[in-house]
Amino acid sequence: MIIQKIISFLKRHLVVKAEMDSQKAYNIWASNYDKQPHNLMLALDELVFSELLNEVLVQGKTIADIGCGTGRHWQKMLDKNPGKITGFDVSEGMLKILHNKFPNANTHLLTGHILNDTADNDFDILVSTLSIAHIADAEAALKEWCRVLKPGGDLIITDYHPEALAKGGKRTFKNNQELITIKNHVHTIESIKTIAGQLHLKIIRLIEKPIDDSVKSYYEKQDALAIYEAWKNVPIIYGIHLKKINDTE
Repeated sequence: MIIQKIISFLKRHLVVKAEMDSQKAYNIWASNYDKQPHNLMLALDELVFSELLNEVLVQGKTIADIGCGTGRHWQKMLDKNPGKITGFDVSEGMLKILHNKFPNANTHLLTGHILNDTADNDFDILVSTLSIAHIADAEAALKEWCRVLKPGGDLIITDYHPEALAKGGKRTFKNNQELITIKNHVHTIESIKTIAGQLHLKIIRLIEKPIDDSVKSYYEKQDALAIYEAWKNVPIIYGIHLKKINDTE
C-alpha cells in the first residue's frame, strides 16, 4: 500500500518514466551524481565499503573497479597506496566525470559484463559497488570477475539489498521534472553465496544494514517518516568480502 501511495504522489508532481537501462540512465545522471548530500544509499555504501576495504591489504596491489562510475571510492583507495586502479563502466558520462576528478585514470568503457583485453589473474583486488543488481546474469558476471582475479585475491561487492528490491524498492533519480527508474535484477544473498562457492570464492565477511533509527534523520529531512515506518527493519544495503582460494588451499 505504501508503495502505491509513493507512486501516486510522484505522478502528481513528476513525469514518471518507464524503467531505463543502466547505461542510458547513468549517462543522464552523471553530471549530478556526486551532488547528492542527503542520498541515504550513497552514505551507507560509503560506510559498508570503507569497512570492508579496511580489512584488505591495498598497498602496492592492482585493483579493478567494476561499475566505477564517477570514482566515488577512488580517493580512499588511492590513500592506501595501491599499485594501480583500473575502472570499468558502461556509462561514458560517468567515466567523463571520473576523468575530470582523476585526469590520469585508467578506465575502460564496457558494453556488457565481459572484461575485454583483460588477462586472467590480472588483479589482486576487485571491487564492485552498487552495480551487480544492474546485471541480469550475476553468475556470468561473477565468473568473469573471478577469471581476472589472482588466486588469493580479494573481491568486495556492495549493492542494494535484494530484500529491499523484492519489496518494491527502486533505484531512482530526478532529471528536471522527470523521475527516472533504473532497471534492477534481484539476486538473493543465498544465490550470491552459492555462485561464490561454485567459483571457489571463500566468504570472509557479510554486512547487511537495515533501515533503523541510525538512518531516520534522512527520512526526516525528506518529510518521509511514513516511508521510514513502512520500511523500518528492512535490510537496505549489503556488502560481501570474498577471497579467491588458491589451488593449494
